[in-house]
Order: sequence, then structure tokens, then C-alpha cells
Amino acid sequence: MRPYSVGKLMSFINRIAQRELAERLKPHGIGSGGQHSYLKAILATPGMNQDKLTSVVKFDKATTTRCIRQLEEAGYVKRTVDEQDRRSYRLYPTEIAIAFEPKLQAILDDYNRLLTAHLTVEEIDALHALLQKMYDGLDEPSLNPT
Repeated sequence: MRPYSVGKLMSFINRIAQRELAERLKPHGIGSGGQHSYLKAILATPGMNQDKLTSVVKFDKATTTRCIRQLEEAGYVKRTVDEQDRRSYRLYPTEIAIAFEPKLQAILDDYNRLLTAHLTVEEIDALHALLQKMYDGLDEPSLNPT
């Protein structure tokens, strides 16, 4: 019998990873709670609205609002009222965020190398494929009863 289930191991790894990433990003004014995920998405798609961002990063609306506010206060994101829907905001990276993007990517790449340091290239490829298969399977109707 295995000591931990797949879900438990994924949870442990995620908690450790989030804590470590938060520590590495703290000197740059980026906190925990997945703020780096939000910033990456905004950098990739400037002008995205908050609802779309919530969907992209797979967090809830309250977390999105909190993280965007914190990124805005740190000078990484600016919000503008959506001209098509005045109740909604469009999100844009600031010049600070654009200048920080290579450093952010280097931090994330470095941490991913650390996570997979004990794996071969083939094992990394297999792990990635299996995790993607698990993620894709979460949308199957049998897993989401109505």
C-alpha cells in the first residue's frame, strides 16, 4: 500500500511550491496566492477582463479581485473600465511588469528545474503528459455530475 494518494502528494507538492515561490517573489513585491499566475496571464493577454482572467487562472472571483488589487498596489497592473461593459475592468501590465517579465520567467523556470531535478528528461516528459491527461479528464461529464 502506498503511504500517500496521488491527490495528497499533489497537494503536498503544491503547498511547498507555493510557499517557495512566494519566498522567491517577495523581494519583488509579489505575494502568495498565485499572484504570479495572474501577472503571467495579464502579461500574455493585455486587456483581458477580470472574469476571463478568473477562468484562465482557475481561481475564484474573490481571489482574483484580491490578487489584482495587490498587484495594482505593487505597481504591476492597471485596471481600466471596460468601454463595452462599464461594470467590468480590463487589466493591463504596467511598464514595471513588462520590465519584470524576464526575471519572473527566470524565477519560475529555475523553480521548475528544482522541482524536476531528480527526474530524467523522459520522466519529465512522461510526468507532464500524465498530469495533462489528469487535468483534461477533469472536464469529463462523469466527474462533474449535474
